[in-house]
Amino acid sequence: MEKVFEIKVAEEDVKKRLDVFLSSVLNDFSRSYIQKGIEEGWVKVNGKLVKPNYKLKKDDVIVAEIPAPKPLTVEPENIPLDIIYEDKDIIVVNKPRGMVVYPAPGNYSGTLVNALLYHTKDLSGINGVLRPGIVHRLDKDTSGAIVVAKNDIAHRELAKQFKNKKVKKTYLAVVWGNIPEDKATIEAPIGRHPVKRVEMAVNPNNGKEAITHFKVLERFGDFTFVEVNIETGRTHQIRVHMSFIGHPIVGDPIYSKRKNPFNITGQALHAFRLGLFHPRSGEFMTFEAPIPEDLGEILNILRKRG
Repeated sequence: MEKVFEIKVAEEDVKKRLDVFLSSVLNDFSRSYIQKGIEEGWVKVNGKLVKPNYKLKKDDVIVAEIPAPKPLTVEPENIPLDIIYEDKDIIVVNKPRGMVVYPAPGNYSGTLVNALLYHTKDLSGINGVLRPGIVHRLDKDTSGAIVVAKNDIAHRELAKQFKNKKVKKTYLAVVWGNIPEDKATIEAPIGRHPVKRVEMAVNPNNGKEAITHFKVLERFGDFTFVEVNIETGRTHQIRVHMSFIGHPIVGDPIYSKRKNPFNITGQALHAFRLGLFHPRSGEFMTFEAPIPEDLGEILNILRKRG
């Protein structure tokens, strides 16, 4: 089914290249796919065809009509996996930052699913050919622990746990600013942005319940290192909530307007700990994904500054 996106350009996006801007907000699609779409006439600005390098102006209206993907099979790819745990029912993987979880238009290779298909033939089929085994997801530029189901029984049981808020998810993040509270809870509904339809926002009108708990681990003056636990799993929840309280995540390309001073691509957000009941034994199990090198380097720099 064709997808249609309509976006009104805000002040902070003025003078950005059209292809760069669209690939940042339509983050299920690669930049090369967006460029191809612009050149083939899928994208119009103020009702007119433009080139990929078109510089955006305030209040430009972009309409992108992305055609329905062609039926396809996903190919196994020999991509190394950092496996935290595996048995006959589940695999827990430490997903690297920059890896997409499952294929989507314009991005059919290099995903976690491609790597999993090479590693094992046993993945649940509930989510179809593009998302075998996938029970939940992490954003492309969020690293960390993700659980995958190897059969349909495990998939249904894990999906039930996510729905009933039985899964414990703990994240680590470096955010902008000095958070004065030692810990706090953010309760603010999240829904589609009223203007930028491909973004999420705190939205009392059409938002769904979203609850985020955080506690401060270290303060560095201009930055704070926090541990975050979420009760709900809304799209971009932590990123939206931290931005909402004035402390966006460092490196966030959508919800932080500040220039990233560190060598990290994407948001400094890591899914550190995942706790769940094993779908077969019922035993509660906790898995941890070590802090990735880029996030660790940021913390080293900040600690040296004092």
